[in-house]
Amino acid sequence: MNDGMGGPNKRGRFFDDLAGMAGGAFSVMAGARAEIEAAVKAQVEIVAQKLELVRREDLDAALEVARRAREEASALSLRVAALEAKLGGGEGQPASKAEGSSSVEPEAVDPNPKEDPTDPASLS
Repeated sequence: MNDGMGGPNKRGRFFDDLAGMAGGAFSVMAGARAEIEAAVKAQVEIVAQKLELVRREDLDAALEVARRAREEASALSLRVAALEAKLGGGEGQPASKAEGSSSVEPEAVDPNPKEDPTDPASLS
């Protein structure tokens, strides 16, 4: 029964040991990979700080703030132009001086106007 190879039990134990060693090697490699990734990430963060780079999220937030400010400025510009046209002072001077009467009191400005600066029909 003994054929010189050690028998089926020794062969099975050999492959079990080999599989255990391979599994251990894979877990060591995975741990080393995680450590290397953490070290590289830390170095990239340091370089980014030295170069004064910003994160993508911060840049996107700043771009959104700038976009909203441009939209608001455009809307306010339209409102001012419409109010100047409505008051008749389109040449850069107030309507009261353009009409020649200096004793006219300015109207109270409504903080919530009924006009929509994007809709010219609501400005009449």
